[in-house]
Amino acid sequence: MIHRERVADDVYTFQSDVYAQVNAGAVIGQDWAVVIDTLAFPDETLAIREFIEEELNRKVRYVINTHYHADHSWGNCFFPGAFILGHKLCRTNLEIYGKASLATTQESDKVFQKTQIILPHMTLDSGFLEIIVGEKTLRFIELPGHSDDGIGVYIVEDEVLFAGDVWMPIPHIVDGDPEVMKESLRKIETYTIENVVQGHGEVILRGEVNTSINDRIAYLDVIQAIVEEAAQDDFPGEYLQEKTIEVCGKSRILLGGAAEEIHQQNLTHLYRTQYGIEPQGFDR
Repeated sequence: MIHRERVADDVYTFQSDVYAQVNAGAVIGQDWAVVIDTLAFPDETLAIREFIEEELNRKVRYVINTHYHADHSWGNCFFPGAFILGHKLCRTNLEIYGKASLATTQESDKVFQKTQIILPHMTLDSGFLEIIVGEKTLRFIELPGHSDDGIGVYIVEDEVLFAGDVWMPIPHIVDGDPEVMKESLRKIETYTIENVVQGHGEVILRGEVNTSINDRIAYLDVIQAIVEEAAQDDFPGEYLQEKTIEVCGKSRILLGGAAEEIHQQNLTHLYRTQYGIEPQGFDR
């Protein structure tokens, strides 16, 4: 159901085999543990809890949400008694959007009938915040761009960054801003990093970090240029559809084949944001 990997001593990642290779993580202390994000479906999140509590014999004391999106936060409720941490805007967004979205989902999908939105109990407003887990220092860093509430969790001693969705195999900006995302990616460059756990996809290794950052910034530059070109075309929607993900130098097989859909969402979102209208000729 989930793929588990140890990326450092007492630091684990958990990847969904069902939904878009979404990642969660855990840092294990001597007496208790911290979970970083939850997975898309209840059974997957419960599998994380079972591993930590039954195999490692640790209680989950904290759950950190890197942002409010369902595949990273709806599992909060499956860690009863845990203290939830996130950005101030994560709490606001879950209150406004998360509850409404869950109610709609529950009408059509019984899998989520026992899911409840649990809001962060303590929030980061600006700058960074640190908590200590055994011998590990977890530093919360503001990393917006995918969404306005994005944070990363940097494990100082291991130089491991859980980046959330500001770092994905293909940037996803329909709830964010490309320029803000670039700023966050450049902020990450200032850290010494051994591994990056993306919000979705494989773990990025030390030697790939700078190249991967440049690749993601380059993609954002390309799609911004494409949207400006589309505005000069008689049928901008058709123009955007012709600019496939391969045209932008990336593969459509990324994220289990979801990359082209994400790419087209990015293009139309940018067009709509910049020009205030839907691109004419768009048929998706």
